[in-house]
Amino acid sequence: MQKIQTKNAPAAIGPYSQAVRANGLVFVSGQIPIDPATGELVEGGIAEQTEQICKNIAAILEAAGLSLASVVKTTCLLADMGDFAAFNAVYGRYFPEKPARACFAVKALPKGALAEVEAVAEA
Repeated sequence: MQKIQTKNAPAAIGPYSQAVRANGLVFVSGQIPIDPATGELVEGGIAEQTEQICKNIAAILEAAGLSLASVVKTTCLLADMGDFAAFNAVYGRYFPEKPARACFAVKALPKGALAEVEAVAEA
């Protein structure tokens, strides 16, 4: 297993890696909308937060020598399913290859985030 880390995405806020490479896949840990430059949650609503999440995932994949086009599966967590359409509008721009996906509503997310996304990419 190889750990993947970049300063272009937020540092892990717990005992985990930004991503790991194992058995030909890269597993990107759940990303919330933290600006890596400030370490703070980005301001704005679901669109702005989804944009930052996708940028964070892209930065981690780039550190692994991959891109968003390499993603084969995502798991998306939303604090409010009422944000589903707005989330999809941004998400769809970043994942035009349409990887497999699951999307769940959850009671709460770290730091009060509105969304979190984890990804699995083919290395």
